Amino acid sequence: MKSKLIVALDVESYQDATALVQVTRNVVDIFKVGSQLFTRVGPRIIEFLHEHGKECFLDLKFHDIPHTVAGAVESATALRVSMLTLHTSGGAEMLEAAAAIHRDYPRARLIALTTYGGDEDIRRALQAGVQAYLMKDILHDELLKAIRAVHDGQTYLPASVAAALAAQMPRPDLSARELQVLELIVAGLANKQIAYTLNIAEYTVKNHVKNILDKLAVQDRTQAATVAIQRGIIHLS
Repeated sequence: MKSKLIVALDVESYQDATALVQVTRNVVDIFKVGSQLFTRVGPRIIEFLHEHGKECFLDLKFHDIPHTVAGAVESATALRVSMLTLHTSGGAEMLEAAAAIHRDYPRARLIALTTYGGDEDIRRALQAGVQAYLMKDILHDELLKAIRAVHDGQTYLPASVAAALAAQMPRPDLSARELQVLELIVAGLANKQIAYTLNIAEYTVKNHVKNILDKLAVQDRTQAATVAIQRGIIHLS
């Protein structure tokens, strides 16, 4: 039976990394290569692992650069990396990158580990092809369970995440303009300021606000802003 151990190659040089692989080769099959080592020695450490029958877990830290995320996945795929993590801040651009990855690399398995727990955050991630949506306070055992489930091609949602989806009303059918208005409401702008910002008439803003309140099933702008943030419809900058 293969070892489940993953050893981190948190060393300073290619020589140190290869030496550690050699020392542990009989008990370890998967090695983690972090951004520091990868930046320093490049893909040859991954090639070394493959030459010795080992798998690579590539742990990179790119923040909010969608084309870099997509590029990293493309490169990791070409290098036959078994697992890749990318540390990002989330947002629509990251979801678009995830969707592109899912489209271009259908065998890729995507897991989101995040602080955003709104039902709209979860829905958007699942639609983008994410197969597990996990909160950062997830317990170790459940994290392992999620990784194994996704590796087997399954979708995994912890009970708390599934409950967040089940507890909410159906997704609000907000138009693109209504989302713009809602974002400005969350930012604290009055109708006149919203009209100026979007270059539309104030009465048009009032109509949009009325539609937003109806669709979110709330009574006023404050409630609309609160619901928008709680559900992940709008994120604070």
